Amino acid sequence: MTAEIIDGKAFSETVRGKVAEGVAALKETHGITPGLAVVLVGEDPASQVYVRNKGKQTVECGMQSFEHKLDAATSEVDLLALVEQLNADPAVHGILVQLPLPDHIDADKVINAIAPAKDVDGFHILNVGLLGTGQKSMVPCTPLGCLMMLRDHHGSLSGLNAVVVGRSNIVGKPMAQLLLGDSCTVTIAHSRTKDLAGVCRSADILVAAVGRPQMIPGDWVKPGATVIDVGINRIPAPEKGEGKTRLVGDVDFETAKETAGAITPVPGGVGPMTIACLLANTLTACCRANGLPEPEGLTA
Repeated sequence: MTAEIIDGKAFSETVRGKVAEGVAALKETHGITPGLAVVLVGEDPASQVYVRNKGKQTVECGMQSFEHKLDAATSEVDLLALVEQLNADPAVHGILVQLPLPDHIDADKVINAIAPAKDVDGFHILNVGLLGTGQKSMVPCTPLGCLMMLRDHHGSLSGLNAVVVGRSNIVGKPMAQLLLGDSCTVTIAHSRTKDLAGVCRSADILVAAVGRPQMIPGDWVKPGATVIDVGINRIPAPEKGEGKTRLVGDVDFETAKETAGAITPVPGGVGPMTIACLLANTLTACCRANGLPEPEGLTA
C-alpha cells in the first residue's frame, strides 16, 4: 500500500480561488480592495524570490500589492518608521516584514511594532497569546496551511493523536495550538525527546518541522498515519551532475510513503500553501477591519 499524495499545489490553487472570489465580492458589494504590504530589507536571494511570488499572487487574486525594498544598511529606526506609516495607511490591511532581517535590526522589535490586526504572518506577541488562549487571532501561514490540508483530508480531527516534531515559534508551537483547537491529543517532540522514534510511531497525524533533511525514516511512521512534511532542505544531488542539489523534506519520503496513509511531498506539499494562506489572512484582516463577515473555510 502506497500513501495518498496530498497535492499542496492543487489545494493551494483552490484556496487562492476562494480568496479571489472573496476579494471580487468585497470590491463589488463594498468598493473595498484588500491591500498587502511586503517589506524586504537587503538582498537575500531566497527572500527576493519569495517576495516576487507574493507580489505576483497578490495581484492575481485582485488585491493591491505594496512592495517596499530597502537597502541592507537601512537602520532599525527607519524600518520602524515605515512600519508605523503602513500601520496608519487604511489601504494596507496586511503587513509582512520578510525574515531574516540584517543582524543590526532586532526582528522581535520590528514584528511587535506591526499593528496586530495587520500582522498577517501571525508572529506578533498579541496574536501568539490570542492563539494560545483559543481567541480570534491572525494565525501563522504555514501552520494554517497544514491545518487546512488536514481538515480537507480527514474532515474531523477530533480525538486523533498528533505529534509535532519541532518547537519553533514559526511552525511547531502554533501548529500544536491549532491541532489542540481541533480537539487532537497533541505531543510536541524535538531533538531532546527520549525515544523520538516511539513517540512518532504513536501519531495518527505526524507533522515534521525540524529543518533537518530526511531525519524521520519510514519506520518511524505508524501504518496509515497522515504525514505533513514542513521541511525544505537542499542537499547535494551528484546524480544530477556536479554541484547540483535537490530539495527534500524532514521526512524520508521514499520509505515513509510505503507506510503512511497520506503524505505531503517536498516540493509541492506545504510550500505552496504558505503564500495561499498569506493571501487568505490578508482577506480575513480586511474583512475584520471593515466589520464584515470573515471568508468561510479560510480561517482556523
